[in-house]
Amino acid sequence: MDYVLFGIQGAGKGTQGKILIKKLVDKNNSFPIYFETGEQLRILSKEDSPLGKEIKSIIDAGHLVSNEVVMRIVENCITTLVPKNHPEMPIIFDGIPRNQEQSGTFEALLQKMNREYIGIYFDISRHEAEKRLIWRRICMDCKATYPFAYSHPVCEKCSGTLFRRTDDNPESIRTRIDIFYKETLPVIEEWKTREKMITVNGTGTIEEVSKNLFEKLG
Repeated sequence: MDYVLFGIQGAGKGTQGKILIKKLVDKNNSFPIYFETGEQLRILSKEDSPLGKEIKSIIDAGHLVSNEVVMRIVENCITTLVPKNHPEMPIIFDGIPRNQEQSGTFEALLQKMNREYIGIYFDISRHEAEKRLIWRRICMDCKATYPFAYSHPVCEKCSGTLFRRTDDNPESIRTRIDIFYKETLPVIEEWKTREKMITVNGTGTIEEVSKNLFEKLG
């Protein structure tokens, strides 16, 4: 079973995704694959491969990566990272699909590659999302993102300095949230109608949300 994480920015899906990884480690100590679109773009752009070179040229030109290229990245992830002798290894998708067009191509690809999947929607209010985004911080060195609840002054991974993104300001945050409600929320609602979505209350401590998540997953 693959897991597709949904949530407004600041909902904590990345944090909960990392916790879910540890929960899904199998008896052979094999970790599931974590697919985050932006991270995969950065990794592939450094590879000396046809797809890597294409992505690098798009990024260097300042263009947005098309949905067709994103789907090729997803397919590349499945074919290269899922072991041939362990095809049931789960993948956790974070940040995809973002809109209904991408949802259609994404689901078609997973079905073509015989991947079973379920969506997980971390539901928080707009007010809560705005509060969290204003106070979240990024590591200057490894780019890890820390939620507002993280109280330490440095990155726990590399001890790098933490800073707030320049676009984490009220106006920019409101714009990004508007896009979520306009483009991504309809995907969530449509998946719910087909019983492909689990809704988790994302309000509360990290531990409380995790407990809610694992109860919903059974």
